[in-house]
Amino acid sequence: MPLNPQDTYVHLAENGAATKMPGGDAFWSLPESEFERVAQGWLVSEFTFTEDWPNWEMHPHGDEFVYLLSGALELLLEQPDGVQRIALNGAGAVVIPRGVWHTAKVLAPSRMLHITRGEGTQHRDIAHD
Repeated sequence: MPLNPQDTYVHLAENGAATKMPGGDAFWSLPESEFERVAQGWLVSEFTFTEDWPNWEMHPHGDEFVYLLSGALELLLEQPDGVQRIALNGAGAVVIPRGVWHTAKVLAPSRMLHITRGEGTQHRDIAHD
């Protein structure tokens, strides 16, 4: 049965099982114990962005695959020698290495598919940089 990854996320467990999960606000309202379970595998989700991301994020336990489905944005990856800027326009994918702080500047309303290992994800407010 088809699903929309904005409304229904998919958890890919370590044992290879795929489980549908509520997406959007329903996902972020799950009990803490459910977040801990989901963090042990990979989460497939889709988001729409009309504004720059309000924070930096970093995934210490796995690389993140991001795929621009439509729109235009610039991914910013914090590297030891400065911020690397990766422009995506229309479609394209990037693998963000584990442990790399990243954010996005939206150039046109965008849809992105994410495959993320959520365990230990950290956030840092852009306003404090």
